[in-house]
Amino acid sequence: MASAALPEAAAAAAVQPKKKGNFKYACTCALSASMATVVLGYDVGVMSGASLYIKEDLRLTDVQVEIMMGILSVYALLGSLLMGFAVDYLMFMLGRFVCGMGVGFAIMVAPVYTAEVAPASTRGLLTSFTEVFINVGILLGYVSNYAFARLPHHINWRIMLGVGAVPSALLALMVLGMPESPRWLVMKGRLADARVVLEKTSDTPEEAVERLDQIKAAAGIPHDLDGDVVAVPKRKGGNEKQVWKELIFSPTPVMRRILLAALGVHFFQQATGSDSVVLYSPRVFKSAGITGDNHLLGVTCAMGVTKTLFILLATFQIDRVGRRPLLLTSTAGMLVCLIGLGTGLTVVGQHPDEKITWAIGLCIASTLAYVSFFSMGLGPITSVYVSEVFPLRVRALGFALGVACNRVTSAAISMTFLSLSKAITIGGSFFLYAGLAALGWLFFYAFVPETRGQPLEDIGKLFGMKDAAVEDDDHHHTAATKDKQVKAAAVEMN
Repeated sequence: MASAALPEAAAAAAVQPKKKGNFKYACTCALSASMATVVLGYDVGVMSGASLYIKEDLRLTDVQVEIMMGILSVYALLGSLLMGFAVDYLMFMLGRFVCGMGVGFAIMVAPVYTAEVAPASTRGLLTSFTEVFINVGILLGYVSNYAFARLPHHINWRIMLGVGAVPSALLALMVLGMPESPRWLVMKGRLADARVVLEKTSDTPEEAVERLDQIKAAAGIPHDLDGDVVAVPKRKGGNEKQVWKELIFSPTPVMRRILLAALGVHFFQQATGSDSVVLYSPRVFKSAGITGDNHLLGVTCAMGVTKTLFILLATFQIDRVGRRPLLLTSTAGMLVCLIGLGTGLTVVGQHPDEKITWAIGLCIASTLAYVSFFSMGLGPITSVYVSEVFPLRVRALGFALGVACNRVTSAAISMTFLSLSKAITIGGSFFLYAGLAALGWLFFYAFVPETRGQPLEDIGKLFGMKDAAVEDDDHHHTAATKDKQVKAAAVEMN
């Protein structure tokens, strides 16, 4: 009788309407967490224009400018006001460091927190808020450049940067109303608190119960163990060292595939030149033949609007179309646009005394199309995908490694663009990024499976992972076998 009742219960759960209030609550949590990334976006956007005036006011070389532009990514591995009152290069870099610390926490915590709070049906939409807010911040930075550019040059860039303190102050108030992640609560044995959060964020009561059972299983808590607060059983060798061993030093083939996919997505998001286009857009447009600060910053604002509109469009398609199709389409489109941008810049560079209208038009169109393709796929999907694929026990470390890879690659790209442009021309730089985009497309096709609609605890199976308990036993059995082999070899040598 019990088995016969299961299909009926499943059917009842399937037809039960979703709770709109629950989606609003989960959406509010995601918005609050993602607000922190506005600071990163604003910094990226505002620095593209502010750097023109900072270089003049502080008398910086091109090398100092490119280090200044990219160093935030290294420091991300508090600050807008400090930058606003900077009187020299050293004080300005100290401000970048303080700001970078806050940004580093934001880009690490926001996507993981949102993925763990959101139900599977809208996880892609809500997790992509991180990238949406980065783009909103970039657009606000561009608008700030345009709005304050007419002020005296020793004041305008200080106001541009100082305004960045506003979203930080707003976030400090919003975070007070955010609940803890249900998966973190379960890991601490606080089942009653986790149940409350899941009931507020799941589509149906049945889904809340199912999510709690899945999280308990992943955390190693027996299904029949219940209560408000329970003792969480320790795994064999379960500690921080074990997490590092399982993910880095002695991973299973499945864990190695998951780590490769996560690091690859993060690497190619930055290696395909997105930061060069965004950070140095006024210089790119100037190289394309557009002159005058107002024209340069105006076209840059248009790029920011385009970028924001397309990422808003993408957020509503991630859970409908899927991660993989958007990723492949996005990268292919970026590849074509990078070739077009490289071609246009090369032609303009070869005829410095002529105004070649079609080449200038090609540069502008390629840049706008590039940020559009980036924003509809590779931009938002990176944080969505990487926050999903790691098992619960290694998710925090896995996502941190992905962010570290992302920030180091971002720093390398943004801190070398000016030098690279001098070495192989600005057009040649974008041809190089096009080659990396081609490699990225091949990587995504071969190593990135679709995760749309899958519960977080089941995504590991897409890479060949067994249930958590079985996986642990296999991993420890493999480790024990290796230890025996090493000991046996030592005996033979003696």
